[in-house]
Amino acid sequence: MTYFILVPDNLEASGLAQLRSIPEFTVHAPGKLTREQTLELIPQAHAMIVRSDTKADADLLAKADNLKVIVRAGVGVDNIDLDECTRRGIVVMNAPDGNTISTAEHTFALLLALARHIPQADASMRAGRWERKKFVGTQLHGKTLGIVGFGRVGRALADRAKAFGMKEVAYDPFVPERIARHLGLACPTLDALLEQADVISLHAVITNDTRGLINRDTIAKMKDGVLIVNAARGSLINGADLAEALKSGKVAGAALDVYDTEPPAPDNPLLGLDNVVYTPHLGASTVEAQEAVAVQAATEIIDALLHGEYSNVRNKAVLQR
Repeated sequence: MTYFILVPDNLEASGLAQLRSIPEFTVHAPGKLTREQTLELIPQAHAMIVRSDTKADADLLAKADNLKVIVRAGVGVDNIDLDECTRRGIVVMNAPDGNTISTAEHTFALLLALARHIPQADASMRAGRWERKKFVGTQLHGKTLGIVGFGRVGRALADRAKAFGMKEVAYDPFVPERIARHLGLACPTLDALLEQADVISLHAVITNDTRGLINRDTIAKMKDGVLIVNAARGSLINGADLAEALKSGKVAGAALDVYDTEPPAPDNPLLGLDNVVYTPHLGASTVEAQEAVAVQAATEIIDALLHGEYSNVRNKAVLQR
């Protein structure tokens, strides 16, 4: 049997080469496809690899008569309707390993940029000014880092924070407490973390419980002058509430790599604030990470279609069908 593999988003050449080396595969990967082009091609597809741009929603899945597998080349699967995939017998997998280090490194870069006002100081110098007193920063050594979400990236961030002499606390209801304690981290309740942390870094997945996790009520429990970093998902933050706290000084600064819609709408209340560092979703944007997730995604397609083997399944109920 010949399998049609659809790749509607950009994927590194190493992953595509791996797929194209399989005689049973016909790979259609011309680069970024429009929604209309994807809808036209999806009826032929037996498997699909997506990044964050392609929305595998109910409308698209209704046309996917032959689709057996979707692989997200990356971590988050909030652009895939998992319930609808399960109903249709489509296995959804992700590739969570390849971008861990790159995302953790970018998160720490954001934290350093935020604590030391690096983007603002750079802009000042480029404008011909010398404003040393204006950009007095915050030392990270001895500060408490609260990590919300203690999966792969959260743990990698914790390793890096130790090198800076930071104290660390972690909260994640889905990760056994013994794992964090084995790594030397305290595991308070979320409320206790919010009260203790000088810096809060978000690494949680989007669920009904975590959507809008950073809001007026949770911000009120934080220390005055707290710093917030988000390189996970924009929907973890209520933008209007955080913007209000940034303007009042309750939150001294934020560093954002992700937004509730991407690119962010011009009226996003978090845009244009002097005490915010912005990057355009660059957490996994390294050559090494892109190659690693592409290869992992391709391997999962091959294992699933040719060997009936599945890993990193995000809708495990489908395997019981």
